[in-house]
Amino acid sequence: MIAVIYAILSFVLALGVLIAVHEYGHFWMARRMGVKVLRFAIGFGKPLWSATRGPDQTEYVLGMLPLGGYVKMLDEREGPVAVHEAHRAFNRQGVWPRIAIVSAGPLANFLFAIVLYWGMFMVGMPGIKTIVDRVTPASVAERADLQHGDEIIAVAGDQTPTMEVLRLSLVEAALNKEVVEISVRRDGQERKLAMDLSAVPMKMIENGLLQEIGIIPLQPHLPAIVGQLEVGSVAERAGLTPGDVIVSVDGIGVGDWIAWAEYIRAHAEKSIQVVVRRDGVEKTLSITPAAVHTKQGTIGRIGAAPRPLDEFPEQLMAKQQYGVAAAFWQGIKKTADISLLTLRMLGKMVVGEASIENLSGPISIAQYAGQSAQIGILPFIAFLAIISISLGVLNLLPVPVLDGGHLLFYGIELIKGSPVSDKILLLGQKIGVVLLIGLMILAFYNDLARVFG
Repeated sequence: MIAVIYAILSFVLALGVLIAVHEYGHFWMARRMGVKVLRFAIGFGKPLWSATRGPDQTEYVLGMLPLGGYVKMLDEREGPVAVHEAHRAFNRQGVWPRIAIVSAGPLANFLFAIVLYWGMFMVGMPGIKTIVDRVTPASVAERADLQHGDEIIAVAGDQTPTMEVLRLSLVEAALNKEVVEISVRRDGQERKLAMDLSAVPMKMIENGLLQEIGIIPLQPHLPAIVGQLEVGSVAERAGLTPGDVIVSVDGIGVGDWIAWAEYIRAHAEKSIQVVVRRDGVEKTLSITPAAVHTKQGTIGRIGAAPRPLDEFPEQLMAKQQYGVAAAFWQGIKKTADISLLTLRMLGKMVVGEASIENLSGPISIAQYAGQSAQIGILPFIAFLAIISISLGVLNLLPVPVLDGGHLLFYGIELIKGSPVSDKILLLGQKIGVVLLIGLMILAFYNDLARVFG
């Protein structure tokens, strides 16, 4: 229950900040263009707080439902406008000022992500070193001659200091269907390898590219000690308790949590005998893992998590850190890379090359928000940056009622020399609303499917 509350609070905080940034972009540009702003609202529904400020007596509102926001500008299409203020109405502005005002929201989200990454790169973004533990036989990685102990230091000439950077670099190469050059450090010497990602299917990218191409990263030894149990889970009903040490399963000794988890995954709906050590006394429990159907097949699950390490091994830690100027450039590059990757994945969903199951709704986002906030401030900031980029990209899609839809109509206006007719605008808005509702339903369905297995 505490985890749920934490996730909700983290989600509300993250969403509130990102919506405020987006709407402030519209607000700031509207004022610079001389347009009168009537209301700046974060959230919908009954106001929790409101105030009137400034020479234009702009109303600032904080709504009860933090699921969006808006900037209401003076507009003759929405009500009567005094003659002396007509020149400050949004609809009276030229097409370029309107384009600037509408695009300022998504641009504010991108700028916010750049600033967040800039700060993180100056402080140092922590990660796991790109050391290969083992290579899956007959895999893409084995054909590239990757070996145990190799440290992957660059992909196509770009440095890969952490596993996260490596993953994004390989995903980009796989999407481009490339044979990419991999630089590794082996036995103190640098070697160049060629990894053929030209035939990697989209399904492998979606399922987790590193593991799918056969790269198993070196990870710290995680003892097989139970940390947390899901309420009502198979593990809880079988009698497992936090602090239990997993000694053996079906007579086989358990070396670490990964070995224990792999055994559970391989024994869906099969009764297994587990010996645990509790308070110095060994006890045998009978557990039958529940079957969970995934894109990789059916796996076993009992609803238990390991006890986290007190301290991550320093020899496996890496840090991506730069000076002020270099960190700013890296922030721009990171934001651009993730933006383009998001667009490409959306495009592949539209044409059917990528699964629509990858869409996440508010439930999944709330879970990610809570998990990142619990890990630490830097992971939560990184989460904010990624969601800010997603918000910017989605709002620029050419869908009526979104910022991108308005920009599409303004583009048509530039070409034909006159505004799009009210009839076309109304039809576009109806289509946009239907598309958004359908997208929301799909995202909610995916969330519920993940929650309920």
